[in-house]
Amino acid sequence: MRILAVGDVVGRPGRRAIARWLPGLVDEHQPDLVIVNGENLRAGRGIDAPGLTDLFDAGADVVTTGNHVWAHRSAEKLLEEFPRVLRPANLPEPCPGRGAVVVPTEAGVRVAVINLLGRVFMTPCDCPFRTADRLLERLGREADVVVVDFHAEATSEKKALALHLDGRVAAVFGTHTHVPTADAQVLPGGTGFLTDLGMTGPHDSVIGLDSEVALRRFLAARPVPQAVAEGGLGLHGAVFEIDEGSGRSTEVVRVARGGGGR
Repeated sequence: MRILAVGDVVGRPGRRAIARWLPGLVDEHQPDLVIVNGENLRAGRGIDAPGLTDLFDAGADVVTTGNHVWAHRSAEKLLEEFPRVLRPANLPEPCPGRGAVVVPTEAGVRVAVINLLGRVFMTPCDCPFRTADRLLERLGREADVVVVDFHAEATSEKKALALHLDGRVAAVFGTHTHVPTADAQVLPGGTGFLTDLGMTGPHDSVIGLDSEVALRRFLAARPVPQAVAEGGLGLHGAVFEIDEGSGRSTEVVRVARGGGGR
């Protein structure tokens, strides 16, 4: 089976990129499940109903988030309205929404998607390593294949989690940095890994933000209102080839369309 994972979708430009390229990627790769990180859907921070609807209409099966999930007050309601939209599982309890979901494919394979948040240089949260261990105790009985979106800043933390889970999950892919990495690999235990999927949205930018606004932030060292860029639309992600019998990956292939890659 195949799983297509798409990196952080940034604002309206990201939604346009999804509409332009995701249906074609689905036709080309015929994935059994499509996972899209949508935590930057609403003007670069947080989620909203129109953005989530756009992702699902274009072919997403599960939408993951990250540290910006609570950027807007409507998030709690949206997490209830959209059962396949996840928030990080290691946010302190009690917490609205869900951090994992099991989705059956058309072929009947039960795929569990786990959303985790890193702790290095990030919002304070519970340990992602121990949270993953606890979830796997339950999901091992409920799912045939398990994949993890690890929304984290530090590449070291991402690789460490992947090694911690190697042989126990099919795939671990990183999100959050908006910059794709070139280290697609299958770890010794059979877990497919990519440090970061990259970004879907305006690549003529500073990780999605208007370049002039971002430069003012760096040069002035003062808060500047955020503005999403518009130009150079692109999409980044990866396809994980998985043996559903063993629940392990056999290949990881990066995909890119538009700005930032072909």
